Amino acid sequence: MVVPPSSCRRSDTTSSPRGFGNLAGVPEPTATRPPAPLSDASRRPGPRPAGWWFDAVLLAVLAGLTGALTGGVFLDLDLVVRDWVDAHRPPVAYWAARVLNYLGQGGQVLIPVSTVLALWLARRVRSVRPLLPVLGAVVATYLSVGAMKVLLPRGYPHDFDDPFPERLFTEATPAMAYPSGHVTNAIVWYAVIALLITGLLRAYGRQVPARRPFPGYLALRFLPAAVLFCSTVYLGYHWLTDSVAGLLLGWLLLRLLQRVPWDAVRLPWVRGGLDRQAGLF
Repeated sequence: MVVPPSSCRRSDTTSSPRGFGNLAGVPEPTATRPPAPLSDASRRPGPRPAGWWFDAVLLAVLAGLTGALTGGVFLDLDLVVRDWVDAHRPPVAYWAARVLNYLGQGGQVLIPVSTVLALWLARRVRSVRPLLPVLGAVVATYLSVGAMKVLLPRGYPHDFDDPFPERLFTEATPAMAYPSGHVTNAIVWYAVIALLITGLLRAYGRQVPARRPFPGYLALRFLPAAVLFCSTVYLGYHWLTDSVAGLLLGWLLLRLLQRVPWDAVRLPWVRGGLDRQAGLF
């Protein structure tokens, strides 16, 4: 009797031969898949700036505004706005604006909140990557805003000891009004906070769309900047053109930070799998 070849084939599986069962009584091993990474194939990358032309426009407008202020342009407008808000600041409006202005405090509010969210996400995904956008925002804001404030000294609207506080390159101190750091912070840091919240939602298994990851996303991204733009001018903390410059600078910095692939930056010094992706897209 000729045995069909098919019956002589060896099984490619790891299970026991057919008919003998599991003689040892030990569960048979089964192939297990590693957990899917946060950035699975179904995700779409988040919105990133497509080209550099708009960055060049923002930089050119910021440089043009700075040059115009150096030449005395817009100074009368700044004075008119300062005098108007000083004459229209009832106590209720003052305290409301004062409280809202804390939304732009970098060292007291935004950096601590961002750090807590980053550490939470880092612990959840066991990766150091959530700390990268926080460090990037700190470096970007301090090197840009800090440098401009030092190199372009300008008095504050209520520096009455300075006969011309509205002028750039004043010799009076303190003179670090230009540009508004609060407005720049509002644009950069609330984008970082939104990115970290999105990463946390992904880390806890939520299906998150790329463009509007959670309810209130657009409000978190844009409302603080609008509030800080108005509050800094209304309280007389900054000239109108200070806030315009802060808006331009913050927008430019945000576009630069959005180009950084936080989940793909090489971290050769990180060991033990702590450089795994964290859903930061």
